[in-house]
Amino acid sequence: MSQSYNSIKPNVIDDEMLQKAVEEQWPEDIGRLAKSEGVDLKNVMELQLGFRNILQIDNLWQFENLTKLQLDNNIIEKIEALESLVHLVWLDLSFNNIEVIEGLDTLVKLQDLSLYNNRISKIEHMDTLQELQIFSIGKNNLTALEDVVYLRRFKKLRTLNLTGNPFCEEEQYVLFVVAHIPDLVYLDFKRVSDTTRELAVSKYHYLIDPLEHEEAQALAQLEEKLAKQKELEYHERLDEIHHATTYNIAESKRAEYNEDILQLSETLMTLEIQTADQLEELIKDFEKNIAVIASTFIENVKGMMAQCRDLENRHHEKLLEISINTLEKSVKNELDEDLPDDVHELLVDKTTLVNMVNASHSVHLLKINMRECDILTNAYRWQASVTGKAFQDEIDRNRNRVKEIFQYIDNLQEQLDNSLQEQLDSIVLVEPPE
Repeated sequence: MSQSYNSIKPNVIDDEMLQKAVEEQWPEDIGRLAKSEGVDLKNVMELQLGFRNILQIDNLWQFENLTKLQLDNNIIEKIEALESLVHLVWLDLSFNNIEVIEGLDTLVKLQDLSLYNNRISKIEHMDTLQELQIFSIGKNNLTALEDVVYLRRFKKLRTLNLTGNPFCEEEQYVLFVVAHIPDLVYLDFKRVSDTTRELAVSKYHYLIDPLEHEEAQALAQLEEKLAKQKELEYHERLDEIHHATTYNIAESKRAEYNEDILQLSETLMTLEIQTADQLEELIKDFEKNIAVIASTFIENVKGMMAQCRDLENRHHEKLLEISINTLEKSVKNELDEDLPDDVHELLVDKTTLVNMVNASHSVHLLKINMRECDILTNAYRWQASVTGKAFQDEIDRNRNRVKEIFQYIDNLQEQLDNSLQEQLDSIVLVEPPE
C-alpha cells in the first residue's frame, strides 16, 4: 500500500544513495570494481530505487541514457525531475502517495508505466506518451468511468490494469472499457475475449460512433493547421527571395526553399497516410457494427419465421383433424344437405381429403420459406452495400486528397520558380553573375 511518511523518516535521492543503488544491482565482482574506480552514470541503463522511503524525486539528471527506472514502494507525493530521462522506456511509480499525473511530458519513448496503488483521481497529462503499450493504474481513486475515454489516444496500448478503483464496481465496467479501447488485449490481467468485444461494440456503439467521428474531424483540423503553418512559412521565405540582393544569395535561397517544399510534400503525404490508416480502422469497426446489426436482424427474422412454421403446422394438424371428423359425419349422413358443392367434392374419401389438406399445407410452408429467403437476401445485400460504399468512399477520398497534395505542391513550386526568376532577372540587370 501507499505509505504515510509521518511515521517514517523520509530520504532524499543524493549521490550516496545513487552510487549504492548502482553498485547493488551489478554482480559482486563488477560492483567492487565500480566502487573502487567509480561509475560513469551516463552509462547506467537501469536503476532500482524501490523501498528507500524516498519522499521527493531529485538528482537523476546525470542518468542521460537510463531506460528503466524503479521508484516503487516509497512515499513520493509528486512526479517531478524526470525531464532529462528522455530515453526512459519503463517507469514504475507504484505504491507511493501520488495524487496527480504530471511531469511526464518529455518521456516520449515510454512504453510501460505503472502508477498502481497511489491516490490518483483522474487520468490526465499523458498526451505525449504515444508509445505507451502497458499501463497500470489499479488501486487508485478513479470514480468516473468516463476517464477511460482519455486512453483512446494511445493507439499502441494493449495491456491495461484498472482493478481496485471505485468505478470497477459498476455493472458495465468491463464492456465500457473494451468498447472505448477496441485494440486492448489484456484488461485487469485477463485476456479480452471476442465475445466480450462483440458485446461491448453492440452495447456502446451509440457512444463510440460519434466519438470516432469527432476524432476524425480533429485529425483533419490538425492536418489543415499544419498545412497552413507550412504555407505561411513558405510565403515568408518567398518574401526573403524578393529581398535577395545578389545572384548567389538568390540561388542559395532557391535550394533552401526547394528542400522546404519537398519536406512539406512529405509531411502532407505522411499526414494523409496516417489519416487513411485511422479511417481504415474506423471503417473496419463500422463494418463490424453493421455485421452485428445485420446478424441480429437475421436471427430475429429466422426466429419469427420458425414461429410462423410452428403456427402453420399446428393449423395443419387441427385442419386435418376437423376434415377427417367431417368426412366421418358425411359417411354417416350426419351433415347438413345444404353444404357447397366444392365441400362435397372434398368428402369423397379419406385419401383424397388428406392429399388436399397436405397440398394446402405444403403451399403455405413454401410461401413462408420464400418470404424468409427474400428478407434474408435483402438483409445480406444491404450489409454488403453499406460496407462496400464506406470502403469505396474512403478510396475516392484518399485518391482526391493525394491528387490535391500533388497539385498544391506543383503550384508552390511554380510560384517559387516564377518569383525567383523575376528576382534573378532584376539582379542580372544590376549585377551580372560571375
